[in-house]
Amino acid sequence: MEVEFLGGAREVGRSAVLVDDALLLDYGLLTADPPQYPVRDPEPDAVVVSHGHLDHVGAVPALLKGDRRPTIHWTPPTADLARTLARDTLKLHGNSPLCPFSEEHVARLGEVEEPHAYGDSFVVEAGGTEYEVTLFNAGHVPGSAHVLVDDRDTRLLYTGDFHTDDQRLVSGTIARPDADAVICESTYADVAHEERRAVEDRWAESVKTTIWEGGTVVAPAFAIGRTQELMLVADANDLTPYVDGMGVEVTRLVRRHPEFLRDSEALRRAKGAARFVTGRDGQRERIAGDNELIVTTSGMLAGGPVHSYLPKIRGNPTNKVTLTGYQVEGTPGRELQDHGRLAINGRVRPVSARVESYDFSAHADRAGLETFLDAYRRARILLNHGDRCGPFAADLRADGFDAHAPDLGDRIEL
Repeated sequence: MEVEFLGGAREVGRSAVLVDDALLLDYGLLTADPPQYPVRDPEPDAVVVSHGHLDHVGAVPALLKGDRRPTIHWTPPTADLARTLARDTLKLHGNSPLCPFSEEHVARLGEVEEPHAYGDSFVVEAGGTEYEVTLFNAGHVPGSAHVLVDDRDTRLLYTGDFHTDDQRLVSGTIARPDADAVICESTYADVAHEERRAVEDRWAESVKTTIWEGGTVVAPAFAIGRTQELMLVADANDLTPYVDGMGVEVTRLVRRHPEFLRDSEALRRAKGAARFVTGRDGQRERIAGDNELIVTTSGMLAGGPVHSYLPKIRGNPTNKVTLTGYQVEGTPGRELQDHGRLAINGRVRPVSARVESYDFSAHADRAGLETFLDAYRRARILLNHGDRCGPFAADLRADGFDAHAPDLGDRIEL
């Protein structure tokens, strides 16, 4: 078995791993200006998608150009989320060369997809080889999966993104299938997460205090996973948020798949308590001045309704922006986090509103990664999806692992 890293090597974004030039694992994009796609355009016979985040599934419709029709395998939530993300990408970039697919390609997904449940093995034929593939709960977002690929000679585990601890929305991964090689994400390889309940308590207290002081709190959140997690945390702390952006649609979608949620009844209650924004009749302008909690996309401030709220609240230090997710280098969220400024309508403006960061990560931290990998001391470890893949690989080698950090474009025989 040979693997080629077309994206996600020593970076966070555009994950894409090609197995034997025929079976593709993920095909995402990197959120930047302009968006970045995998380093080459493969023509696989089949695709397995780990989960429905833009950096793993965002470019999949481009694989259906011309007469190409690779079979696409994923869980039912990932199928729904992929379409939502693709149509949002078309809305943002559909009339420019920045978007490598059209609505026609999105529509073709229904012709080639095959949904799968966790634990159900299935056969994928690609490049003349039969692979047995099994998806396991990865504990990241609804429908996220570890992908085990077995060609009867080598068992490869592609972790996708994963978390070993429970979140309110999904349970942490407990899957440790036997594997000869592991391609493992390492987003938080140099971070120790604070205990989740303590993070929730600090965030809720900060929100309540700001509202009591007469301020407005804007909580930028990823539409998939983070928006629903914050809704659950808010409901558990007697907060009634406004929810805006793509997270509204995603909440509806994930509720269609209760078997992929930790507590579907809790999400039902949180949805019932939240107020969903339509954006009509100056609603956003009114809400921004009403001393409210606003959970809105995008999580990295790269677009979406958050750009309607931030200009209204940025000048008042009583207001607050609570960043609740990883801010990729080069994004507006990272600029705000590091330098307290934001590009608004083409002009860089200082932000007087208080900016706070909270670790609501849906990824395993250093301890979680080490705990997971401890089951694979005899396997070959290839680290991807991280800013510090090389140093983490060196640390693992010092601990006795056969660990390496591939570069973009590397082809490795397993």
